[in-house]
This record gives sequence, structure tokens and C-alpha cells, in this order.
Amino acid sequence: MTPVVIVGGGIAGLATAYELHRQQVPFLLLEGGPRVGGVILSEQIDGFTIDGGPDALLIQKPEGIKLCQELGLGDRLVPTKLPRLAFIQRGHRLHALPAASVLGIPTEWGPFIKSRLFTWAGKARMGAELFIPARRAGGDESIGAFMTRRFGVEATTYLAEPLLAGIHAGDVDRLSVRALFPRFLEEEAKYGSLLRAFRSQPRRKPSPDGAFKSLPGGLSDMIRALVAALPANAIRVGTPVRRVHRDGETYRVETVSGRFDARAVVVASPAFAAAEILRDLSSPLAQLCGDVPYASAATIALAFRRDAVQHPLNGSGFVVPKVENTGIMAGSWLSSKWPNRAPADCVLLRAFVGGARDPGALNRSDPELVTVALAALRPLLGITGEPLLKRVYRWERANAQHEVGHLDRLARIETTLKTVPGLHLTGSGYRGVGIPDCVADGRATARQVCAWLAAPVPA
Repeated sequence: MTPVVIVGGGIAGLATAYELHRQQVPFLLLEGGPRVGGVILSEQIDGFTIDGGPDALLIQKPEGIKLCQELGLGDRLVPTKLPRLAFIQRGHRLHALPAASVLGIPTEWGPFIKSRLFTWAGKARMGAELFIPARRAGGDESIGAFMTRRFGVEATTYLAEPLLAGIHAGDVDRLSVRALFPRFLEEEAKYGSLLRAFRSQPRRKPSPDGAFKSLPGGLSDMIRALVAALPANAIRVGTPVRRVHRDGETYRVETVSGRFDARAVVVASPAFAAAEILRDLSSPLAQLCGDVPYASAATIALAFRRDAVQHPLNGSGFVVPKVENTGIMAGSWLSSKWPNRAPADCVLLRAFVGGARDPGALNRSDPELVTVALAALRPLLGITGEPLLKRVYRWERANAQHEVGHLDRLARIETTLKTVPGLHLTGSGYRGVGIPDCVADGRATARQVCAWLAAPVPA
């Protein structure tokens, strides 16, 4: 018997374990794969430091930064390199995202007017957002519907789809604005216009550190530090969980290696995996978890000699609208974004494929995915010659899709959980998809577990 079993060793599960350890509550974490960390995976190959999954911690959501500081990594956090530019592809050109904007929505007219990303008609329609009445009807709305209603079709096509939906590998007409960008709805309700809201707020001096930070060895540095901070015998990899049952006040966690008993269980695996694990324990809960959709994606890392790439690579990378039909969702320039990611005479690039716009992408072989990435990158960046390094990272059903109605489903999940005391859910399928969200939710879940364990047992 152990007080808590955690199922799943991604960042949410590890954050749960870390907080339980801080609260001096013993636990056992079971991970089905050969390593912990989930989609966080960094490698050092031939002098290149590659993040195969996410590569940054958002400063605006400080939970990831705070965790690094607690782990003794605070002085190792590094900001993105200058210049801090991001681009959007239109036609065969990359257009810098206008300065003084919030996720592309302008807060000052000058940079927006000068931008060649939008047509004059598109700019006029975006500016007319000041006069569009706020939506009074309740209920959820897709990101695409919201942006089209307020800023017009061109803004949705060249801004919302590649940027707001693209960071989630999702469909702009299905993802929920209420779940993913609640601030937009709050500003619309308060000010009647997002442009008016953003322009009315005090101008803040840009942070010298930009919007993101990372670690010299990639984000796996954080995973290694987390593992080192936890009891060595409390983590077991290669231990897939098959089922969770309940016998009176005891949970029985069935694995390929045997059974583990616990007073409480935290399922930190993807929602579709939770559905399979919990189907005998709570069919209604399993059904709700199984209804959370996921998208698959792949990251293709490519290295070149610097003189083989004509583009100055002056920024962090670019996103590609679906209408461009290039085969990739985005490209990033890791060696321009972070210090010391490539030898001095080389560059390290990444391309992203799949997501909701190309659900069959992972059916292609690694060489085929490399070909797709090169076909998109060569003409855009002026690349000649063959890559020095090619690496493909496949993320099958790794991107939870918080689509329209997600918060209503989450409310039903929370209600159903109350019928199964001692069982808890955390991870990207529920309350937030980013690393800081998962860290915050994992730690909050651990505190809920501690409170439940400390509560008197009903007579």
C-alpha cells in the first residue's frame, strides 16, 4: 500500500509527484514508456542541441519558470536571442508579425499600417473592429468564428488560423476561444472592442528577456532536474497501467508488472488513455475522457552549414497559413532563437507537420517527412545543398484539442469525479495545454490529494 499512485510520467505527472514530495506524501509514479518527460525531449547530436517537442517556457505564465527556480535552474534560464521577430508566410515571402501587437492584434497603428502581411481591404476591416458591437449571446464560440466576427476573414486566414490555432495544431473553426483565449472574451465584454481594450491599457516597457525562456540543454534539463529531486525508487518506467479498480477504500492499479494498491490515484496520462484505464471503475468518466479529441504531429530537425542558407534567419521562425498549402504548419530557427544550439558555422532548423490540417501526416515514412519539410523550406529560405543532420520526432495523439464545448465537458468531468473519491485527473486534456498550465495543474492536483488524504474518513 502506498498513499498515492500517479499514472503517467509527462510534465503534469512529474509536477504532481514533485509537489507531493514537497508535502512529504509518499507516492509511486508509473510510466508506460521507456522514459519520463512526455513530449519534452531534448537531444545533443554532433554539437547540436535539439528540442524534439516544445522548446520554450512562457514567461507570462510563470509556473514553469518558478518550477525551474525551485529546482536550482533559475540562473541557467536563458532568454531568446535578439532580434525577437516572428514571421507569417504569405505567398513566397515571410512577413514579420507587426510590432506592438497582442498575438498579432495591433495595439498601435503605425507598425500595422506599414505591414505588407494584410491587404488594404483586410487592414480596413480589422480597423473597423472598433465599431463592431460586442456579442451578447452566451455559449461557446470557435476561434475562427470569433476572429471573423470581430476582424474579418483575412485576419482569420492569415493570423488566427496559423498563429492562434496553429500553436495548438488545431482547427481554427473547432478550437474554443472560451477555453484557450478567455482574455479576448473578457476584453470584448468589458470594452466592446479588443482594439479599444488593448489601446486603453497602460503601455509597458518590453521585457528585456522577451516572452520566453529555455535551458542550455533544452527543456529536458528541467525533466532531469525533476527526476533528481524525487526519490529514486518512486518512479518506474516501462510499466504500463491496464486498469484501475476500487475495493472498498483501496484502489487497485493493475499493470503489466503486477498490482499496486493505493489510497488515492492521480491519472496524468492523456485523456484517451485515461478512458481505457478507468472504464471498469467509472464508465461515465471514461466516456467523457474518451471524448476529448487529440491531434498528431511531427517535428523535423534539419541542420545546414550557415553558408547554405541565404535567409538571414533574423528571428525565431514563422507560421504557415493553411491556404498556403506548403505541407508544413510552421518552421523555427533554433540556432537563431536560442544561444549555443549549433556550431558557429552551422544553423539548426525545425519544421512542423500534421495537426488538424493534415491528420494523415504520420502515415508517411521519416524520409518522406524530411522531403516535405525540405520542399517547403528550400525556396523560402534559399537553402542549397543537403542537410548535415536529419532527425524526425513523431508525436502520436500528443496535442489535446480544446474544441468548442470543452469547458462544459470539463465541468461534467469534475462533477463525475466527485462520485469517485480519491481519484484525480490532470494533464493537457483538461485544464490547460501548455507546459506552465500542466505544471500548475499537476501541483494543484497534488495539493488536492494532500487535502483529501488528510480529511477525516466518513463514519
